[in-house]
Amino acid sequence: MALKAAHVSGVPSLDHVPETPALSVSSVHLPSGVGKAGQKPTKFLVVGHRGKGMNALLSPDRRMKELKENSILSFNAAGRFPIDLVEFDVQVTKDDCPVIFHDDFIYTEEDGRISEKRMTDLTLKEFLSYGPQKDLSKAGKPLIRKTKDGRFLNWSVESDYPLCTLQEAFELVDSHIGFNIELKFDDYINYQDEELTQILQAVLKVVFKYAKDRPIIFSSFQPDSARVMGKLQSSYPVYFLTNGGTEIYPDVRRNSLEEAVKHCIENGLQGIVSEVKAVFRCPSAISKVKEANLGLITYGVLNNVPEAVYMQHLMGINGVIVDLVQEITESLAEFNHKTEEENGEEEGKANEVVNRPNFSQREISFLLRLIPELVQ
Repeated sequence: MALKAAHVSGVPSLDHVPETPALSVSSVHLPSGVGKAGQKPTKFLVVGHRGKGMNALLSPDRRMKELKENSILSFNAAGRFPIDLVEFDVQVTKDDCPVIFHDDFIYTEEDGRISEKRMTDLTLKEFLSYGPQKDLSKAGKPLIRKTKDGRFLNWSVESDYPLCTLQEAFELVDSHIGFNIELKFDDYINYQDEELTQILQAVLKVVFKYAKDRPIIFSSFQPDSARVMGKLQSSYPVYFLTNGGTEIYPDVRRNSLEEAVKHCIENGLQGIVSEVKAVFRCPSAISKVKEANLGLITYGVLNNVPEAVYMQHLMGINGVIVDLVQEITESLAEFNHKTEEENGEEEGKANEVVNRPNFSQREISFLLRLIPELVQ
């Protein structure tokens, strides 16, 4: 199908795309492992999605079923590449223990039938009884995953690993790897501040006890969770997660980048994590995010395409959450090496990741006009 005529209104020119982010995770709110107050960001962040990549059980790509997502194994495997953080999902069990698991419900097969339990209705002991066990002489309940289209599949990966707690992540993941802790809540439940506070305090209890100097970012799709976390502590930045309008929810705060910026400003949050398509469909939003002095990180399947990732680097986005950790980090290293060679005559600038290749104004303007059409 041919591309439609490009709608160019609101598309920034190269002059309006920030040379450096106004406020990235190199902020006063982040531990010194990533940056210090007053410093410009020194690099473009790469974040491993649920470790070395999420499990997509229906994907024909074996890399999406290589390692168990959200596991100690996957976090440390991602850390063998030049990433900055691993992203993972934290929920709190019925007995107030923060654990790492993405889905709202956990499934297994019992007596020939699918058993469904809400994650937060389980005790820690019950949660850890699913999947592979640390004690190899014991067999855990087989994990089954429900796909978006309603199918149930055996959660089969090449290298499986036991489920884990947030405390274990701090204790067993290499200390040089930063954590992007997503505070996970059910989209279809209305949470009151009192309940959110109890849950988030359970998370903070573990973080403050075990984090030490590890860089940490909190993020959440739940607007009030982000707001409350920002009020409960000021040691770590809180980013608001948004689909940016690629999906629509009853809560208007979740339905556009404009609303996300507004929510961050009103509640003193430090940044936004957006579905990358929302940014590509409206590149002018980047300038608005930067004008609000917010950081901007993206997620989504397009972040597994090296050219799409590097384009974001050029556009002033602070970083990307990716599944294909090895491929993206290798591609970025290649892109940056070429850029350094091109800029080698500029003494003192050759090693700055914020350098741009020598695109002309006409070339960059064409790319910025084209991208919104490609992602419709």
